[in-house]
Amino acid sequence: MSLEIITDGVPLNQAKKALILLHGRGAGGHDILSVAKHLKVDKFALVAPQAENRSWYPYSFLVPLEENEPSFSKSLEAIHQTVVAIQQNGIEKENIYFLGFSQGACLALEFTARNAAKYGGVVAFTGGLIGDKVYENHYAGNFEGTPIFIGTSDPDFHVPVERVNETAALLEKMGASVTKRIYDNMGHTISQDEVDLANELVFAKK
Repeated sequence: MSLEIITDGVPLNQAKKALILLHGRGAGGHDILSVAKHLKVDKFALVAPQAENRSWYPYSFLVPLEENEPSFSKSLEAIHQTVVAIQQNGIEKENIYFLGFSQGACLALEFTARNAAKYGGVVAFTGGLIGDKVYENHYAGNFEGTPIFIGTSDPDFHVPVERVNETAALLEKMGASVTKRIYDNMGHTISQDEVDLANELVFAKK
């Protein structure tokens, strides 16, 4: 996977905080960066890696993991490379934040759960941990109180509420401070209430 990264906000070498934004299927880095205009991230470096062919993995996040290979592993590696690039600019994990929508939200949750640590925060607009079930043995580390916000619609045609609930429970078990909001018939989108909660619970902290 050739990794293209789109940046905005404060230059990485001048920023004290960085936000990694992960787009949904069929979208791109510029699309997810537009969400940042509504967030309290004016002092952040904004970093949006772009998936090859606008998709992080080919199938639903609910199929057996091997069916989404090799794209799935390559996408996790792309996020790892992005984190390393940010750290090379002197920004530590506790000041690195993650945000994703849909496929990007699933990937943000999956990456941070596999590499749990004290991050700045995680915002998942409609997403859950990836796989035909939640494999607890795939996840390691301790979030040490990292704030995580997950919002979703009930119903959502791509992300079952049951998976969101399982995800939130596991992240809490791993030491995260999880806030979950389930909205009746919201549709597959991002609501103003979700944005407000993300700002209040994650980006306005510290």
